[in-house]
Amino acid sequence: MILFEIIKKGVSKLNEILNKPEEKSPENLSYLEYLVDKFKTSEKRERQLEGDRYYKGEHDILQRKKFMFDKNGNKVELKNVINLKRIDNQYAKAVDQKINYMLGRPPVITSENDKLNELIEPIFNFDFMKKMKNLLKDSLNGGVGYLYVYIDPNTGELKFKRLKPSEVKIIWADSEKTEMEFAFRVYADTVYSNGKESTVEYVEVYDKEKITRYKLKGKSLTLIESTYYINDNNGGAYSWGGIVPIIAFKYNDDEIPLINRVKSLQDGINEILSDFNNNMQEDARTSILVLKNYAGTNLEEFRRNLATYGAVKVTSDGGVETLTVNVNAGNYQVLYALLKNALIENAKCFDAKDDRLSGNPNQMNIQSMYSDIDIDCNGIETEYKASFEMLVRFIKMYLSSTKQNVFSDKDTIEIIFNKDVLINESQVVGDIVNSVGLLSNQTLVEQHPYIHDVTKELERIEEERSTFDINYTEEYSNSVGASYEE
Repeated sequence: MILFEIIKKGVSKLNEILNKPEEKSPENLSYLEYLVDKFKTSEKRERQLEGDRYYKGEHDILQRKKFMFDKNGNKVELKNVINLKRIDNQYAKAVDQKINYMLGRPPVITSENDKLNELIEPIFNFDFMKKMKNLLKDSLNGGVGYLYVYIDPNTGELKFKRLKPSEVKIIWADSEKTEMEFAFRVYADTVYSNGKESTVEYVEVYDKEKITRYKLKGKSLTLIESTYYINDNNGGAYSWGGIVPIIAFKYNDDEIPLINRVKSLQDGINEILSDFNNNMQEDARTSILVLKNYAGTNLEEFRRNLATYGAVKVTSDGGVETLTVNVNAGNYQVLYALLKNALIENAKCFDAKDDRLSGNPNQMNIQSMYSDIDIDCNGIETEYKASFEMLVRFIKMYLSSTKQNVFSDKDTIEIIFNKDVLINESQVVGDIVNSVGLLSNQTLVEQHPYIHDVTKELERIEEERSTFDINYTEEYSNSVGASYEE
């Protein structure tokens, strides 16, 4: 029994050492340095940087070089050959299509509580809508976008800040990735010292109570400062109720960037365009030159004379003949079209020049063209609505702390995405006219393509009807009065 107790205590002590919370805590500097180093070299971060780079037009084709093998079998770069690099950025087009499809029209953010609506209206302003569009761009390029919630120390207002996906690492408390244990951000900043500029790397750690800032040099961290999230004028310090104030807005549940689906296809499009352009150039290398009794010493001298003087010297019975290399443009066009269509399908976007839009397309043809992007954006909408619920928690905490608690826990704030779908307006208006008497006026007005503010439009309709009734009554009264006098 005694032996059992000793072993039991030994195992318990071992488990305590292995599972010590502080061992995997942001307070443990060596653990944090390990995480930062692992994050900086991670494949996920490389993909996020790649997505951002490709969106900006910095594609791999720009680094392409041409090589040959010499007589010894060594790989040698060819520096004096045509090597044009052309980019047709279909990837950026796909990203922009999804952004404008989801957020081209500002989403409606509303609550059934009118007083709460008044409070959230200045929060969800145009600046917030702009951040939402850029946040969606981050989600597409990096698989996930991050929004940091904070209180402006100068104005006391609730603010939001985008954090680049390639700078942020979240340490989750659960396998479902719903609760954050802590997060850190790695970023570079330019500092001016001793008459010159230099780049310095920093690490910010966001735990459930505070932000801790470090300076990163190599793999070592040096503490700079630690501050609480919220500080009042009386010296009080507060947290966000034990929640890390960073919200993850995912493109999909696995946080896979869009570039993962289409990079090889985008590279193929660039290569086809570049090769076609290279082969169409007017240059001696587009032909095979056949020499007869050349009066020079070697081919290098021949090429130099041809490039410099436009002529070469041959013997009396010599000459230069050419075997022209014909470029078949049709082959390039077919391959380009195949790659482009494959990219559109894999990116789940659409071709604005689709044959289904020719003539006077009906609504079914239009919806068919939008089917892929609609399916993808439905998934984005699900992820964003889940993240928006977390954002609402912070907003309610802020309003409660500023004594603007005019709502209960049951009051919700809902976000409705107004997807920007191309429509056949004449067909929609016709359907609305045919539905008069079958549906309420509000429902008909909501579906009208020319209406942006349903409430205002209904007020105008009511005002016009009231004016018409008054004018009609006065006209009728005058008419009756005149008849009576006669």
